[in-house]
Formats: sequence, structure tokens, C-alpha cells
Amino acid sequence: MKKVIMGEELYDCLEKSLLLLCSAVKKTLGPRGSNAIIDHSLLQPFITNDGVTIARNIESEDERINTILTLAKEAAIKTDEIVGDGTTTTLVLLESIFKNGLTKIKNGTNPHILKKELDNALGEIIKKIENESKIPTIKNYYDITAVAANDENIGKIITSMYLKLQETSAIKIEESKTSATYTEVVTGYSFEPLLASPYFINNTKKIIAKNSLILIMTKEVNNIDEISKIINYTIKEKTPLVIIASHYNEEVINEILALNFNKITNVTLLNLPEYGLHQMDILKDLEIITNAKIIKTNDEINLNNIGKCAEIKISQNLAIVNCNLKSATIKKHVNALKKIKKATTDDYERDFLETRLAKLTNGIATIYVGSPTTTEAKEKKMRFDDALCALKSATSGIVPGSGLILLKIKEDLIANNDGFAILKEALDKPFMQILENVGLKSSDIYLKIKKSNFNLIYNALENKFESVAETKIIDPTKVIITALKNAVSIAGMLLTTSSLIINESKQIANYNINNEI
Repeated sequence: MKKVIMGEELYDCLEKSLLLLCSAVKKTLGPRGSNAIIDHSLLQPFITNDGVTIARNIESEDERINTILTLAKEAAIKTDEIVGDGTTTTLVLLESIFKNGLTKIKNGTNPHILKKELDNALGEIIKKIENESKIPTIKNYYDITAVAANDENIGKIITSMYLKLQETSAIKIEESKTSATYTEVVTGYSFEPLLASPYFINNTKKIIAKNSLILIMTKEVNNIDEISKIINYTIKEKTPLVIIASHYNEEVINEILALNFNKITNVTLLNLPEYGLHQMDILKDLEIITNAKIIKTNDEINLNNIGKCAEIKISQNLAIVNCNLKSATIKKHVNALKKIKKATTDDYERDFLETRLAKLTNGIATIYVGSPTTTEAKEKKMRFDDALCALKSATSGIVPGSGLILLKIKEDLIANNDGFAILKEALDKPFMQILENVGLKSSDIYLKIKKSNFNLIYNALENKFESVAETKIIDPTKVIITALKNAVSIAGMLLTTSSLIINESKQIANYNINNEI
């Protein structure tokens, strides 16, 4: 049986859900935001001040509240997926927009008209933010990563690596197996190898083949005779060979392993790397850097298809092809990929293109984050992740941080309808929450900033005013815009909801919001 919840009961559930979610998360906003301890059913509890991580773990025993929570969390989760930062700001904005919007609806405002007004107000605010946005300098990169991580050293590590590699997607963050934090840069074209058999790496941890031949094909190898000409050539020339194909017959694998065991050949069989649409992109890169020719299903396998590289290293988890990456052919390919990247609007595709470009130019870096304890290492890694995401977002533009840009826009915004009034009311909430988390009242500080014509910013960490032109407190434009968009989107959807339908068999617990928080 289904139970339908409407009217005041629905409004009560909506308010309690937002209060439960936002009250826990907004305490983490700013340089002196607090942490939360999160229990985990499989792992040990951990400590974090990452807004989206806290939001994901908030649940209620009341099925009505829990259902709404799932939807409300999407505002922060979506922000995290797009920019990796600004998730707490999103929920602070969402709480204010929803609370004031619900008051208007209770007083008779049409929800759908209100949503349209909110969307129109959002569009105007975004234009104002974009007009205030500036292109970042190298100093700004150091500042923005330090603020995002709340740690200058983390900011220096992330920014220095970015300046070296020139691609944010070329930087990966992993947990270290030791207490030390260190970086490792892999140069050469790397990909995840799929060994046709684990016995190709048997007594050694890694295959290192110098001046190796490479054969790339999208077809299956079902008979050793299909590649016999290639094998005989490598025996004659005493040259290592790596074959990449879609599949190998078991007999082919066993025959090659037998030849290798008797030291007649030095052949490694790999299955095609990656899956889906990106598979051909990787093969195309390998084709160009090795001067090979991809053999397709109906093509004949012959010596004209063979490519070559100076060295290839293959371990269980990584293959690295070292070639002359400065050749004219590869430079031309790199320039073509840069043009594609510039025209790409999809964030996932852009990240993938950045990774390809990094492999074809300066390499891929991994920052291994370590600490004396696992709990501290996890928390520290999250701050590295935040810094990297902030840097990635900042490359397209920056604005003054600490909620200042929203304060400035609030002053200029004319509230000519309910939607504009609600958004105008929400714009100062991130600023006020940052100061509240420091233990300060915002009114006097706000008045001094306003009198300076918003040329002063308040440094909540050091408890002082700073010039906007010289401050290190900066936000990526993309983060602020994304936080606003997602807050307005989810608030609009919740405000236009008139009923909640749940399974009646799921018991609705007696719920006390004050006890849950």
C-alpha cells in the first residue's frame, strides 16, 4: 500500500529534511568550519569537513524525511560532480531559498510562477558574476588552492605540479602506503595493460623491452599462423614484440608462452585497453606515437603494420610507451587534440582530452598523500582533492571569495518580484555562515565592507580586513555559479512539489529533529 502525504504534513516534512541536512553541513563552511565524525558500516569511522561527504551520510529513521533528503542531497552532489567544490555553499543557499520560498507559497503565491521568477533572477545574477570574473594569475593559483585545502603547503604542491604539467587532469591524488606525502611523475604514453595471461609477467614484476616492435589490431587472433610472419621476423631480428588485439585463442597464448619460456621469442600479448568510445582514441594515440598501422577486422596482418618504440615498460597495472614525443607527427596530433579540447563543452570529455594531452607531452603525476594515521590520511587526501578541483575550476575565471561577490551583487539587485526577493535574501547567507562559524556577528563587518564599496574583504582565518586587490581569498567563478544553479534547481523542484508518496508498510518513526542534529 502507498501513503500520500500532502498539505501541512508535507510542508513539515520538507522543512525538517532541509533543517536536518543543512544544519549539519553548513557548520563546515569557511576556514574555521568544524568537522564531522562519520560512522561507516564496512570501514572504521573517519573525520571530515567535506560538505558533500557529510551530506551523503545523513539519513533519518523517518521514511518521509529520508525520501526528501535523497532529493535535497542532489544539490550538493551535483555541484561536487561538476566542480568538486562549493558543496556546502550550495546547501547554505538552498536552505535560504527554500525556507523563504515556502513562506511565500503558504501565503498564497503560485509555486510555478515563483519557480519561473527564481530562474529569471538566477539568470541575471549569473550575468553579474560573469562580469566580475577575472582571468587568474600564477599567484592566484597558489592562493586559491591554499584556501580550498586550508593549507598553504597543499596549495604549493598542487599548483607547482600543475605549472609543470600544464593540465589539471594530469594530476591524480592517491593515499600513500606510508606516512610520507610524495609525488611521482610518469613520462611517456601510459595506459592500463590487460595481459592476455598473467604468465607473461611471471618471475619478474615488470617487462622492460627496448627498441620493441608493436602490433595493434582490433581483430581477434584465433590461429598462430595469422601472426607467424611477424613472429618469424622478430626471431630473425632478435627483437621484442608487443601485440595488442581484441582477443586471443587459448592455443595462441600457450604457444607464445612456450616460445618465450624457451627464449626463442620475447613476445607480450595484451588485450585492447579501455572500453567503449575511448578505446579507439587510445589506439589512435598509440598508432601515431609508434608509427604503427591499426589492423582492422578484415585487414591482412603483415610487416607493413608494425610500429616501433624506444622502450615499453609493462607491469600488472601500467604500461608506458617511450617514443620521441617531440616528433613533428606527434606535435601535429597534439595541436589537433588541443583544438578539439577547446571546442568541447562536456566536462568529462575535456578531462579525458587533458589526460591524453598530458601523456603525449609532459606526463602524468600522482600525489601520494600520507599521514601517521589512516583517519588523518583520509581527511588530508580530501583537502588535496578539494585543492585540485578548485584549481581546475579556477582556470576559467576567478572572483573575490568569502561570499563577497554575492554580497556585492545583492546590493545592486533590484527585487521586482518574489523570486528576485528570495534570491536577493539568500545571497548574503554564505558570508554570514562563514562569520558565524568563526564566532563573529556579521552586521558590523558587512557595514565596513559596504562602506569600502566592496573593495575590502574579511579574512575570517586571520580575523582581519584585506584589500580585494591583494587578498589571497579567491573563489573560482565556475564554483559560485554552479552552487547557485543547483541550489535554485533543487529548491524550485521541492517548492513545486504538492505530494509525497511512500510505502505505507515502512513505519514512520516518531521523529524529533532536535535529537537528530
